[in-house]
Amino acid sequence: MSEQYRSREERKRQQAQNSPKQKKQRKQKNKKSSPLWKKILLTLLAIGIVGMVAGGITFAAIVAGAPPLDDKKLKDSFSSVIYDINGEEITEFGQVKRTYVPYDDIPKVLEEAVLATEDARFYEHNGVDIIRLGGALLANVKEGFGAEGGSTITQQVIKNSLLTTEKTITRKVQEVWLAFQLEQKYSKQEIIEMYLNKIYFPGNVYGVAQAAESFYGKDLSELELHEAAMIAGIPQSPNNYNPRTNPESAEKRRNIVLTLMAKHGFITEAEADEAKNIPVQSTVIEPTEKANPYHAFVEEVIEEVKEKTDIDAGSAGLEIYTTLDPKAQDTVENVLNGDTLNYPDDKLQAGIALIDTQTGEIRAIGGGRNQPVGGYNYATDTRRQPGSTIKPILDYGPAIEHLEYDSTYAQEIDEPYTYSDGKTPINNWDRSYKGQMSIRQALADSRNIPALKALQKVGLEKAQDFAQGLGIPLPEIHESYAIGGFKHGVSPLQMAGAFSAFGNNGIFIEPHAVKKIVLSDGTEISLAPEPEPAMSDYTAFMITDMMKSVVEYGTGKSVAIPGVNIAGKTGTTNFTDDDRAKYNIPSGAAKDAWFVGYNPNYTAAVWTGYNISEDSEKVYLDSSDQKLARAMFKEVFSEIAGDDTADFEQPDSVVKKAVEKGSMEAVLASEYTPSSRISYEYFVKGSEPSKVSKKYVNQKPNKPSNLNINYDQVTNSISLSWSFDEKALDNVSFEVRQSVDEGQYQVVNTSKNMGYEIADVIPGAIYSFQVVAVSDDDNSNRSNAAATKIQVPEPEVDVPELPGDAEGTEEENVEDDKNNNGNGNENGNGNQEENGNDNQGEGENGNGNQNENEGEDGTQDGEEVTNPEDTTDTPPATDASTPPQDNNGRKNEEDGEEE
Repeated sequence: MSEQYRSREERKRQQAQNSPKQKKQRKQKNKKSSPLWKKILLTLLAIGIVGMVAGGITFAAIVAGAPPLDDKKLKDSFSSVIYDINGEEITEFGQVKRTYVPYDDIPKVLEEAVLATEDARFYEHNGVDIIRLGGALLANVKEGFGAEGGSTITQQVIKNSLLTTEKTITRKVQEVWLAFQLEQKYSKQEIIEMYLNKIYFPGNVYGVAQAAESFYGKDLSELELHEAAMIAGIPQSPNNYNPRTNPESAEKRRNIVLTLMAKHGFITEAEADEAKNIPVQSTVIEPTEKANPYHAFVEEVIEEVKEKTDIDAGSAGLEIYTTLDPKAQDTVENVLNGDTLNYPDDKLQAGIALIDTQTGEIRAIGGGRNQPVGGYNYATDTRRQPGSTIKPILDYGPAIEHLEYDSTYAQEIDEPYTYSDGKTPINNWDRSYKGQMSIRQALADSRNIPALKALQKVGLEKAQDFAQGLGIPLPEIHESYAIGGFKHGVSPLQMAGAFSAFGNNGIFIEPHAVKKIVLSDGTEISLAPEPEPAMSDYTAFMITDMMKSVVEYGTGKSVAIPGVNIAGKTGTTNFTDDDRAKYNIPSGAAKDAWFVGYNPNYTAAVWTGYNISEDSEKVYLDSSDQKLARAMFKEVFSEIAGDDTADFEQPDSVVKKAVEKGSMEAVLASEYTPSSRISYEYFVKGSEPSKVSKKYVNQKPNKPSNLNINYDQVTNSISLSWSFDEKALDNVSFEVRQSVDEGQYQVVNTSKNMGYEIADVIPGAIYSFQVVAVSDDDNSNRSNAAATKIQVPEPEVDVPELPGDAEGTEEENVEDDKNNNGNGNENGNGNQEENGNDNQGEGENGNGNQNENEGEDGTQDGEEVTNPEDTTDTPPATDASTPPQDNNGRKNEEDGEEE
């Protein structure tokens, strides 16, 4: 039954499907759905056609705006003009150092080195290498437009001669179009000839022929394989691959060129390996042309234009507007090469970078002492360990920015310590420890241990990021970097840029020498970098104030200029144990010495040291040499900023408080805190202390007791002695004041001795004395005065005996005896009593002894005292024998020598 049902149901469905109505509906449905794929295809074709048409129109419009092929621009070079900050012309360059060579005079080995490096399929394409361009396009899709170039030598000729270097689609389309045109008009040999005669080399050198002469003293045809590979490798980054200034990087680059030559079949692997074994500097000659005062700056300008725009300034006919201050540049040159300072020898080298604190603009570059054109630039090229100048950048700056170091008072313990391995000790430069101190004091005294502790607390990663934000390249970081033990080092220009951010409210602006360039067609291109926030304004200000202490009373006080607010840091570095033994380095000698400092308008970094080589006569800085960096800084700053009284502006995020020294947690000084125990420190607003110290109360020192005075007739001198509470002796000194014949009291001695003596006293004069106990912590906190006085006896005079006066009354004889013996006794010892003391009066006996017997009111028994209590009379200031005190009550110390 169920089977029949299913059959009937199936039959009904089948009949319904075959009905005319259903057939019509199916036809209409098929008619509507079948054209969908066709529509998609047609739509895509339409879009493609429209795109092709639009693209063609766009392409036509772009190429229509392309400049024509100009034979003069392609083959000739146009000099560029450099202007200083005032718009005055400094120099014109680009045509002098050039020797044009035809293709037939270019050696095959050099051509092959260039082809292997720049365009291996040069002779196979028609101006554009599709394979290379495809790879570049893929990289640009993944990493953004401009990530990788696919330019051929033909395209580079077009770009350098006819177009700007901005990375835009329009320029790239024009470049490709003109490259095809160039290949149609000129032969491959002519194109590579154009290229090789235009490329720039360090030292204001253009073209391969002049490069061979400048670097190797050879004709182009005499180049060896390793030399040709080096010349081919330099143009990609002339500054980084300069074999004179960066031999290590240059050798790596040369070896890459040799590898590419072998890869493309121009040389064998064996030939490449043989050339790689030759040191890159083995045949490089020293530059011989004497530098002018602006040469180091001009070379930096050329490098900067090349790196930022890829334009060869010597052939593009540019107007280059720079940041150079001629007066500052002349000052730097005079300091380096003049006779202002007493340099130990001609071999000692130095580099100076001077920039504008607010803008990062380079005002002057001191490339070195007695440096030739193309010589090493010690201000920009050198990479030396920074020593303690790195502490604000890697240690205390990050600690204030990221940690509980929310004030310049933050405390650390200077104590025996090791690195995190628990084995390697770290020492201070003086091999001593000073215990608890503020980070201000730790930086001022350049203590190494508190600096390492700060780095450890903030962490290596945050410290690394902080330094990189200030333009200090740190691909890696280790704990030894806390005190400047870098692996690769830094340049003076990099250090000046980093320190300027502290003086610029935490804003970092990359140091730069070029403000803008103007192309030959009038197009202006700004090259000034954008400001980048590197830290909070409170971090910048507090680090700056800490570094002002370095100059006021720390290791950098020798650079201080009256009236000029300078913040800065000293730094020296050590030799390794191996180098000490190898070069016989004496104790106390240093490898590098630095000073980096700034005021609100200028920042300068100075490095001094020696080149180290096997034949060096001297490679170290002795204790006198180590002071030269500071002396050079002061000479430069005195000239350019000697009358600059500007000070750093305190931001609203910072508050200043008077705190009491000594506590781990900051407490406010009380009204009774001695001035020598008060320190004025800055705090991040909201973190300042509110608790007031209760350590000191208004309590005077005890009054000296048992004041005794004695006149010695034999030596004609007066001596004082007194007693004092032994428990309080360590905290006080004694001030002795003297008056003669009731005149004004004057301070005659201040010491910790409980006695005083005065010689050659005046006969018959009355000598009065006051002795006061003075607190060592606060010289305004004084005891009442203990007082005494004595009249010096007149000298004995022999009176002639007169006739008729041999006898007299008993009273007269007694009076004579008094005059002769001092106190009217026949024994002649001046005693009224057997003990020889006058306990009632002024002690005018032969021995002059008098004890001070105090009454309850503090006066002497039987004697009138000028100021019985002396609670309001302030004694005169101490004499000049007291060591001078700084603002914080410290004794001034000699400059410290750092490690």
